[in-house]
Amino acid sequence: MAMDKRQILSRIEEIGIIPAVRISSAEGARFAAEAVATGGIPIVELTMTVPGAIEIIAELVRSSPNVIVGAGTVLDLETARACADAGAQFLTSPGLDLELVEFAHKQDMLVFPGALTPTEVLTAWKAGADLVKVYPCAEVGGDRYVRALKAPFPQVPLIAAGGVTQRTAADFIIAGATAVGIGRDLIPPEAIRLHQADWIHELAHRFAKIVKNARSQMNGH
Repeated sequence: MAMDKRQILSRIEEIGIIPAVRISSAEGARFAAEAVATGGIPIVELTMTVPGAIEIIAELVRSSPNVIVGAGTVLDLETARACADAGAQFLTSPGLDLELVEFAHKQDMLVFPGALTPTEVLTAWKAGADLVKVYPCAEVGGDRYVRALKAPFPQVPLIAAGGVTQRTAADFIIAGATAVGIGRDLIPPEAIRLHQADWIHELAHRFAKIVKNARSQMNGH
């Protein structure tokens, strides 16, 4: 039974981690997606910078029905359409493209546009973003910046992305981020090269625990 849009969104919010796969080979990307999912995070954002990304999305959708597969770094409608046809369940972009948000709505797909300034966050939310991806986070003040955005926009669910590490992930959650987007700190290129699924499993468990502990710390206050 396929999950609908709302169920997918609540699953992403529940897990609170969006692993971004930016691997330079199709085979490596497949390996990464599988390792992260078996490590307990059944979500993968395949960035369009991966060679043959759209074919890999289609393949993952077919082979891993329990994994939520999304497309990252989607910069134009043509790519968005190809990702939708391949079965991607969400689209995300590093910046705010309102056409992309509108397209996702028409396709009944989730969309997480990138935004940085308060104006962009508000514009993305008003346009109907399901989650707003604050990117790049670390470069503009990290968790303090997310906390500053949550003050005027408590109702806007934010993904903190760009520079999220094991050291900073908890701070982003405590600052109010609904989820964190993590790339190489969760999927080290070296682990892919050496085909070490255990290494990725260990990191996936660690990040999941960090998010869980940070949330319970918030609820405990």
